[in-house]
Amino acid sequence: MASVNWWPYLLILLVFSLITRVYPLAAFAVMLILISAAARAWSRRALQLVIYQRKLIYERGFPGETLTLSVIAENRKFLPVPWLRVIDMIPEAVGPQDERLLQITHLPEMGALVNLYSLRWFERDRRIFTLLLRQRGIYRLGPTALEAGDIFGLFENRRDDENYDYLTVFPEPLDFEDLGLPASDPFGEQRARRRLYEDPNLMMGVRAYQPEDDFRRVHWPATARTGELQVKVYQPVSARVMVICLNVMTMPHYWDGANPALLEYLTRVAAAVAQRALADGYRVGLISNTCLAHADQPFRVPPGRSPDQLARLLTALAGTTLFVTSTFDRFLLHEAPRLPYGATLVLITGQTSQELREAAMRLRQRGRRVVLLSFDERKPLPVPGVTLIHRPFHP
Repeated sequence: MASVNWWPYLLILLVFSLITRVYPLAAFAVMLILISAAARAWSRRALQLVIYQRKLIYERGFPGETLTLSVIAENRKFLPVPWLRVIDMIPEAVGPQDERLLQITHLPEMGALVNLYSLRWFERDRRIFTLLLRQRGIYRLGPTALEAGDIFGLFENRRDDENYDYLTVFPEPLDFEDLGLPASDPFGEQRARRRLYEDPNLMMGVRAYQPEDDFRRVHWPATARTGELQVKVYQPVSARVMVICLNVMTMPHYWDGANPALLEYLTRVAAAVAQRALADGYRVGLISNTCLAHADQPFRVPPGRSPDQLARLLTALAGTTLFVTSTFDRFLLHEAPRLPYGATLVLITGQTSQELREAAMRLRQRGRRVVLLSFDERKPLPVPGVTLIHRPFHP
């Protein structure tokens, strides 16, 4: 309760008791004033040097797994904290395994983990909870509200801490065999395992012109300098590069809404393709026409084969949202200059429009191998030069 609700009445009581010479009542009023002042000062300092923190041994996992969360409240001063209430905001999708521990809040899909403490001087209290990962996504734990007061319960103080932690729930990859791709040659490149391409973005020198050379390769400055036709020589690169292109647009038009079940299925398909491609020796990357969750950054993972590349890909897929930045065909043509020359592009989509078919054809003409995995209800028309695999999605 605020001090303005107490002190004016206590002062009036003190003045009245002195005027009427009721000295026991005056002594009682003075005692209440002193207690109220001490309680007010205590409550103001109650949250000073009080620390609350979370500790997660593991910060990522798959749906159905459990993680251990430790919460620590510590009083780093001589003044005790008679009572401390900590309200920690936790998403319901990664809340405690015992759902009764999470209180209902006004925020959608968010709950409050409330803990009560009584801390002496320089005391620390640790409590352990088991979190259950229920759904794919990247979830933010926090913020935290700390409330404390004096020993008499007259006043209280509040502090809001923006201390955030993040939990990543990977999509559960589908069984690759369920996709219906050829078991021995799923991406149609086994015969081209050692094939090399020349990347036009990496020029390594010039040489004399030969009749079979494309006229567009002529290096005009070198030709003018030597007096003879010279052509560019490009850096050869391996064709074992794959870029998974995920379409998060689950309806023909973005104003038609979204199909969350279809998006979840597409992310699981992308996870299965990435897992199999890395096992087959590809350098795998990932792009999508959305933004990463909790970050205003493009959805782009460069191709790689490092030991933690699969974790990077799954983390990006965990952050996939229904927010669409562009139609898939425009997105692919915009990203085309950044894609490695000669790479295999695996287009994963739930909607196969005529514009997407034309974009796939243009990518094929620019030297990329294109595999179109369509989960549309209607079977799309074939695209020349593009491997088309149709698997209609059934919830």
